[in-house]
Formats: sequence, C-alpha cells, structure tokens
Amino acid sequence: MTDVREPLDGSSQDQDYDPFAVFDQSVGVGQVVDIHPVFHEMRAQCPVHEGMFHEQFGMETSMADAMVGDRVPYAVLSFDAVQQVLKDGETFSSSGYADSIGLVMGHSILEMDEPEHHRYRSLIQQAFTRKEMERWEVELVTPIVDGLIDEFADRGSAELVRDLFWPFPVHVIAGMLGLPTEGLTQFHRRAVELITIAVEIERGLEASQWLYDYFAAIIAQRRADPRGDVISVLVEAELDGQRLTDDEIIAFLRLLLPAGAETTYRSSSNLMFGLLSNPDQLSALRDDRSLMQQAIEEGLRWEPPLTGIGRTAMRDVELAGVTIPAGSPVAVEMGSANRDPSRWENPDAFDIHRKMQPHMAFAHGPHTCLGMHLARMETTVVINRVLERLPDVRLDPAADDVHISGLMFRAPNALPVVFG
Repeated sequence: MTDVREPLDGSSQDQDYDPFAVFDQSVGVGQVVDIHPVFHEMRAQCPVHEGMFHEQFGMETSMADAMVGDRVPYAVLSFDAVQQVLKDGETFSSSGYADSIGLVMGHSILEMDEPEHHRYRSLIQQAFTRKEMERWEVELVTPIVDGLIDEFADRGSAELVRDLFWPFPVHVIAGMLGLPTEGLTQFHRRAVELITIAVEIERGLEASQWLYDYFAAIIAQRRADPRGDVISVLVEAELDGQRLTDDEIIAFLRLLLPAGAETTYRSSSNLMFGLLSNPDQLSALRDDRSLMQQAIEEGLRWEPPLTGIGRTAMRDVELAGVTIPAGSPVAVEMGSANRDPSRWENPDAFDIHRKMQPHMAFAHGPHTCLGMHLARMETTVVINRVLERLPDVRLDPAADDVHISGLMFRAPNALPVVFG
C-alpha cells in the first residue's frame, strides 16, 4: 500500500511541511483530551451559550474562527436544541460555509439550502445506491482492509491507526472514484491542505486549484469514456432533465475525501478504542456479531468523529430561552448533544448493550450525512476483519497512555495492540 504521508515531490519545502500535522493542530488533536466535562458544565448552565467557547478548552484559535469573523457566535449544546436547529434549515442556514470552506471547496452541498440542496443531493445520491454499496463492500472495502492487515498479521503487534484505520478509507474513496493509484499521495495531501484554509489560506487556495485541474481532466475522460465509478455516475446523473455541471461535480469531489476519509478513519478508530478499553464488550462482540450494529451506533454516539458543524441564524430567533440575533454564527455541537444526560443514562460510559436510539453523529434533517451508510459499511468490514484475523487483539500493556483527543475532530493518535 502507498504511504499516504509521503511528500508531494522531492522539494525540501514539501518534505518539511506536514499538512496532516497542521490540520490536527488546528482542530485540537493532542491539545484537548476530554471535551465532555466542559460540555456537561456548559450544558447544565444553559443549552445555548453566547460567545466563543474554544478558549475554555485551552485553544487560542479554532477552525470555526473562519466562519465567525467579527460577529458574536452562539453554541448549541443540548440534544433537543441541536435537533431543533438541524431540522429548521429555513431559520438556521448552511450558507455561512460559502465565506469559509466554500472559498476552496466551491459551491458544494455543504453550503446549500432548500430547494437547491434537495435537487443537488438527489443527483449526487444516484452514485450511492444500495446496489453500489454492496458491490463496494465485496470488490473494494474488504480487499483493501485485508491487504493492509496482511502487512502486519504475522507480527503479533501493530499500531492500528497508522497501519489500518488511517489509510483504508482513503484507498476506498480512491477506488470508488476510479483514481489512479500513483496519484493517491498527492490527492490526499492536497485534500487535507484544502481544509486547513483557516490557518494556511495560500496553501488552501493552491490546493483548491490543483484539485480542480486534477478532477477536470478525469471528468473529461469519463464524459468521453464512462466507467463503473462514482465520477462516471455523476457525469451521467440526470433529474428532470437537469445534469450536474463540471463545477458542481468538482465541488462535491473536493468535499468527498476530507469529509469521508477523515471522519471514517476517526469513527472506526474511536469505536476500536472503546472496545479495546472495555475487553468484556470486545469479547461479547467477538462472540456475537449480531451486536455489531449497536456497537457502531454506540461508538458514534460516544465519540463522534466530528463534534460540531456551523449554521447562520437567518432571523432573530429564540432557542432554549436564548435570543439569537439574525446573522449570528451558530455552532451546532453534536458531540455535546450525544452525551446529554436528559436523553442517555450515564452518557459518558461506552456501552454497546445500551438501548439504541437516534444520535446526532451524522447530523439531522435535510443535511443528514450523505455518506452515513458507506461509513457504517466500512466500519462493519474493518472491525469484523480485525476480530477475525487478529486473535485475542488487545491494547499493548507496554504502551504509553492511549487516549482520544481533539476538539472539532476527535480520534486516538495511536492504537498499539498485540494479538495471537
């Protein structure tokens, strides 16, 4: 498998620059360990808070700053309030992303409101059918996961983030798009540079143009010679006589890898950490795979890979007794909502035997994550293959403190394990 952290070329500048480390730092990885005591305290005071809150986690800046500017932001923390915001797209608009991540993504589904959002989503969904999901599981995901495990299965030890969870979603998305494997390293690095625009704007804009040119060439090839990949489906997708333009396809493709690979690697790593930290639950899942669905949902509830998203209030609105003025940025904290004690008993505990009920890890309402079924399928495959191929897998007792960290994006930096 390709080492996706290789430099773009032989230049010393690129060798010295690690976009993955820059991104991790910008979202609090390694700086913020347990976010939930702060969320509990803030939520207990009031479900909606005025003002920036990342300072309470010891962070001087945040990626969210790019959406705020000089306006006063509001953070929504309780399950009920988060749900209310996400289902009311007319009052709480997604359009604010146009002035931040939209500068490098282009006009994507991320920043669209209804009815434009519905039309665009209906076209995009044609590439993510149940039939395609079943094909990807057999032809793409399982072989990729097995290929990565092959590289360490005989060693008796591994670092599961570096060796498995981090690389596998990147290879899956590249396979779905029909990208040449020799371009995967550049593609991944540029995609991560794209989402670090808040701290590295020039690199973000350069990466945006690089990805535009990269995808434009592939789209032209697919229009002339369609194949069985996602880009070909998007090129041919039609709804009521309307088709996607090249710019619309490129905006979605720019979004797909950071949205899909980053979140899937983090959610599967978080679930594995929860299982390894609770050996009785790991053993129960190994013995009874019918628990897999509730294990995945509990992992997503307990530690969602993305803790919050942004909205903009389009009118003066009262939410949980707090008046939010029109034009205010609204931080929708799904990570806090997922541990609201009014909804879940003992919410900080990881418990795969917990009664399942809807959580907010994939958001809610019109903008519910388009890739949630793909993410669940990928996680099912990777956890199953770990349990089947790494007998008695367990945290390495000699490893240093292993934990999840991050404010906006969360995952363990490492999962050192032994097995056999």
